[in-house]
Amino acid sequence: MVNKHNQDMARLEVKNLYHQFDGIEVIKDLNLSIQSGQVTCLLGPSGCGKSTTLRIIAGVERQQKGTICLDGDIVSGPSLHIPPDKRRVGLMFQDFALFPHLTVSENVGFGLDGSDINKKDRINSLLDRVGLGEFEKKFPHQLSGGEQQRVALARAIAPKPQLMLMDEPFSGLDLRLRDEIRDDTLGLLKEEGAAVLLVTHDPDEAMRMADEIALMRNGEIVQKGVPYNIYNNPVDKEAASFFSDINVIKGISNNSLIQTPFGQFLTPGLENGQPVEIIIRPQHLKMDFDRNGKGPNATIQDGVPAKAIVVNSRFMGSQSLVEFQMETDCSYLKATVPAVFLPKKGTILWLSMRRDRCFVFPSN
Repeated sequence: MVNKHNQDMARLEVKNLYHQFDGIEVIKDLNLSIQSGQVTCLLGPSGCGKSTTLRIIAGVERQQKGTICLDGDIVSGPSLHIPPDKRRVGLMFQDFALFPHLTVSENVGFGLDGSDINKKDRINSLLDRVGLGEFEKKFPHQLSGGEQQRVALARAIAPKPQLMLMDEPFSGLDLRLRDEIRDDTLGLLKEEGAAVLLVTHDPDEAMRMADEIALMRNGEIVQKGVPYNIYNNPVDKEAASFFSDINVIKGISNNSLIQTPFGQFLTPGLENGQPVEIIIRPQHLKMDFDRNGKGPNATIQDGVPAKAIVVNSRFMGSQSLVEFQMETDCSYLKATVPAVFLPKKGTILWLSMRRDRCFVFPSN
């Protein structure tokens, strides 16, 4: 395969990908582009087609329609399908897939070409970089889960793949290790300069690792962008709720306005009688003990205060979660505060919410 790579050319280009199993569409006209050194997270719920997309890009599965290019060269298309071992693609999975009968050093060196000296230098360098320089003669069963994951990472990177494909690689680790391993992995991948496609159902993981997030649902990418934009400008209610808990305030559009317990909200472009949902995250609801909403952080954007009654409050470690029933329509809302705040059930508080933190969507 002729290498045509330059700075302007995507390392991975997926065009109009389509695939089905037993007549059921699992990938529908999917398009994706990743540059060298870029980490893209394919994020979505279980069963949305993430892993199937990864398998097709790796060459393990062959699509019915569409084209896959690496460095401008077609590796899979209508008349061509290059096998996985010829694509210079690295693979990492949840189960590590280490060879139990090989030492750490032999696992990392598996599949490496070149002289024994060059291979040994590459193996030792990678083991040092993942903090396992003194583990080369140990076997996988002698390692912890985190150590095995580091070996799997070193082995995947050893052949210097153009593209690294990672399918839920950290979900088997306990929470204590997960962040540390993710950060170390991200640093090493950035050093190597490979394009990375990470499949995950964990939005926190995607936000932590990705340069770009591709949010997938029912076989389609519904939104792409940097983590900040995906989080703060969701394309619909489902996209907003995938990243955090949400509150939903329902109403009907009338003359481009919707009436809520917090006053009127604009609903531009919606017809009269159209059901509308206003979405706000719990951390953007503000609580006050008086109806004027004149707490120390109040602004003109906080809108009209609305009376609410505490129905429950729970300490969640780094924050408190307070649940309310609204007086006007008996609906329920949740608010979070980054402190220990546990008002008793039945306490009356006044809620307000910043309009610039709300998302207004038509309701189906």
